[in-house]
Amino acid sequence: MINNKLSEILGKKRIRMSELQKMTGLSHTTIISLYYARSKNISFETIDKLCEALECNIQELFEYIPN
Repeated sequence: MINNKLSEILGKKRIRMSELQKMTGLSHTTIISLYYARSKNISFETIDKLCEALECNIQELFEYIPN
């Protein structure tokens, strides 16, 4: 299982979802889906935008948890 840590990162950095939307250009729907871990898939472009805006790497944004 892949664990999405977007909500944790936003909390630590005190960034609101609306701010992240402006920083990345991603849609409100996409941000909400990722924040609440409802998204089933994500593009490399979206991952790149998130990592760049949040100044993090992919390992900080996602975590692999073996079944």
